Amino acid sequence: MNDTNPASGPAASYRVLARKYRPSTFADLIGQEAMVRTISNAFETGRIPQAWILTGVRGVGKTTTARILARALNYELPDGSVTGPTIHMPVLGVHCQAIVESRHLDVIEMDAASHNSVEDVRTINEAIRYAPVSARYKVYILDEVHMLSGSAFNALLKTLEEPPPHAKFVFATTEIRKVPITVLSRCQRFDLRRLDAALFVKHLQNIAEQETIKAEPTALALIARVAEGSVRDALSLLDQAIAHAAGPVRAEDVRQMLGLADRARIIDLFGALMGAELPSALTELRDQYDKGADPATVLGDLAEFTHFVTRVKAAPTLAEDLSLTEQERTRGRDFAAKLSMRVLARTWQMLLKGIEEVQEAGRPLASAEMVLVRIAYAADLPTPDEAIRLLADSSGGNGAGSTVAAQAPARPEPQLRSEGSRGAMRAALAPAKVPIQVPGEVPAADVDATPSHQSTAVASFTALVALAGEKRDLAIKSSLERNVRLVRFEDGRIEIALEENAPKSLVGELSKKLADWTGRRWMVIVSSEPGMPSIYAQEQARKDELKDGVRDDPLVQAVLARFPGAEIVGVRAPAELEEPPIEPATDPGAADDEL
Repeated sequence: MNDTNPASGPAASYRVLARKYRPSTFADLIGQEAMVRTISNAFETGRIPQAWILTGVRGVGKTTTARILARALNYELPDGSVTGPTIHMPVLGVHCQAIVESRHLDVIEMDAASHNSVEDVRTINEAIRYAPVSARYKVYILDEVHMLSGSAFNALLKTLEEPPPHAKFVFATTEIRKVPITVLSRCQRFDLRRLDAALFVKHLQNIAEQETIKAEPTALALIARVAEGSVRDALSLLDQAIAHAAGPVRAEDVRQMLGLADRARIIDLFGALMGAELPSALTELRDQYDKGADPATVLGDLAEFTHFVTRVKAAPTLAEDLSLTEQERTRGRDFAAKLSMRVLARTWQMLLKGIEEVQEAGRPLASAEMVLVRIAYAADLPTPDEAIRLLADSSGGNGAGSTVAAQAPARPEPQLRSEGSRGAMRAALAPAKVPIQVPGEVPAADVDATPSHQSTAVASFTALVALAGEKRDLAIKSSLERNVRLVRFEDGRIEIALEENAPKSLVGELSKKLADWTGRRWMVIVSSEPGMPSIYAQEQARKDELKDGVRDDPLVQAVLARFPGAEIVGVRAPAELEEPPIEPATDPGAADDEL
């Protein structure tokens, strides 16, 4: 209600939009249809709980909804035609004005941030016993209820569970996770939703029309985007934009007011980065900075557009959002079709890290430029599958050590990459040491292909184990026998699976040893396939089979029957008995007891 005191003047009578257009009935609430339906059904059937708890982001309407609830519980008309709670309140009732203005004796509003002690809750417990003065219900509204102390929550539990019939509680909080479960279990919970972007823009347009203010749809879309679902924030920004523009609210005015970058220029900057066009990207960032855009905000807008493109790639129908400009929808679809999900995810991660760096940097512009440099160069790097192809091509496909100039298959976004810089990257990549991770496979670090001596061929895995023995590398030989399960083998390439107790450095050490022993590069790949049993496991299985065969022999059975408790702990073939005695093994598990 406007102030009618002439002495106060027009400025004093002005009410900010966030207060002037605050909802006063359930019909005024937008975007909360599920909650309104639940409360309406409860009122009509008489199933009214003793307490509600409202949660959501700031400015979404928690306190406003609590007051509307209090008004609906106590709605009465002077003629007495309404006899119970209702959500239909076409005109102001007997108690409505006082409740809306927070001055009704039976509707007690408390800020739990400043009234969070046990004494404050005791005051409620003592006062709640008395009947309401004039209304139907005594309603207690506790805002930011999560700020109550633990002792205060405990003091409230008994009253909250069994309040007098004339008392109701309405709690509001932005931190629902901080409210004890014992309190939540005694309340009916409503999660107030963020306002949908398209509905948000329509709501702001209606308010602008009521205020006889001309506003560009793009300007309102910018305000809705910055508000992030908070109606109060959006109305405060609209108020500020009207004052800033001193006339029609244009998108350019909103960008200047909020330090935002032009959306079209953000898309141009994104395109330059994805095409590895670093000079254009740096020039664009500097130009936006000179026109008042904050570097961190520019990176934030880039991250937001990256997120949008990723969503469109996953679900193309999301590009139909009416809160987006035509250019955003069109170019978003184009980028989604050309860029791989891997590139988009990598760009998103780099932008998130870069925003933190810019916010903490003493020179935000310089820090933002370095972020763009990293993204532009990363955009030109080969993807892991391309790197694998390059590595395979450079080794000639057979580990022979020859370096072959090869082109990887065409990328899914060719027009978004600089061919010159990509060729340079490939040329630099070919002779390099490249560790690569493949889903289901973990190749070892590659080694220098320069032969140190004449190449040695290895025909089989058994020959490889024998070669380790010849080189007197007992650690590698033991690991090959006990910790390695062979999947595939060919000269120059070995694919293995590892036992759980295998040393973490085994793959790297094996790669280096093979290069030293054979004089050429080997590919050692860890596979997700189970592979064959290890040599040690095979030997144990053979011994177990021999034991089972010996145990079935009648003579052995007779010996076991003659000596109760005797066991067969080892079996040796007759040929082995003619060999010289074997020295005791260093590994206790390697020696067999004899029968």
